[in-house]
Amino acid sequence: MEAAIQRTRDGDTDAFVSVVRQFEVPLRAWLAGHAPPGIDVDEIAQRTFVAAYTRLDDYQADTRFDAWLFAIARYQLKTELTRLRRLADYHARYAPDLLQRELQKRGAEPPELFATRLDHLQTCVDSLADHLRRFVTWRYDEEIPLEEMAARSGRSVAAVKKQLWQIRQKLQQCIEARMTTAEGGAT
Repeated sequence: MEAAIQRTRDGDTDAFVSVVRQFEVPLRAWLAGHAPPGIDVDEIAQRTFVAAYTRLDDYQADTRFDAWLFAIARYQLKTELTRLRRLADYHARYAPDLLQRELQKRGAEPPELFATRLDHLQTCVDSLADHLRRFVTWRYDEEIPLEEMAARSGRSVAAVKKQLWQIRQKLQQCIEARMTTAEGGAT
């Protein structure tokens, strides 16, 4: 092990492969035992090996490399847990406020504006190519499950989800463009 580490320090990056191979399974097992559900153990293991590689000069020869590597893994796991806590805290604090603002904004709009948006939506849906309009019909008129849509279209469920997302984006852009045009013509 020490020889592979020294060769890596000397510039033979391929020598680090043997280090990874030796510690990959034990490291992933340790992470799986210490990480809560939802944490990507493979991602943390990869970050650990990258950090170890970039800090290899900090490793003191003739000490326990596994202990050094697992300490890095522990810090990588703590960093990920902190990141996830911050993200969850951010969403818990700000998502309800943003939703409330959007609802207030839409609630303050005159009913005619809502009717205008619906008219624009219908025009935008009608302007879609037949194969795209078919997805809209399946999903929103017929309320067909994604799995059945995938089977009907010969695509994966993920591909159908992506297609629907792209259609919704296209419709949103179309509605916004038509609203802007209508506002420009009204002034």
